[in-house]
Amino acid sequence: MCLGVPGKIVETYEKGGLKMAKVDFGGIFREACLSYVPEATVGEYCIIHVGFAISILSEKDAMETLALLKEMGTFEEELGSETP
Repeated sequence: MCLGVPGKIVETYEKGGLKMAKVDFGGIFREACLSYVPEATVGEYCIIHVGFAISILSEKDAMETLALLKEMGTFEEELGSETP
């Protein structure tokens, strides 16, 4: 199963002409493309799906969703545990 997972943007940069971000998923960091939400800034939470930020959401909603994913046991399945 492939889910959209909330993560916090900790850094933004350009790569190959695209706005990108380093995203923190509770200690697991991944790269994501911000082309669909170019207004996203450091400190905001986004739903990340297959490497793309697809929407911005509040910290409250992000924390609730992460808690549910962890409770369901799908958080580690979706993200793994290694950091790039």
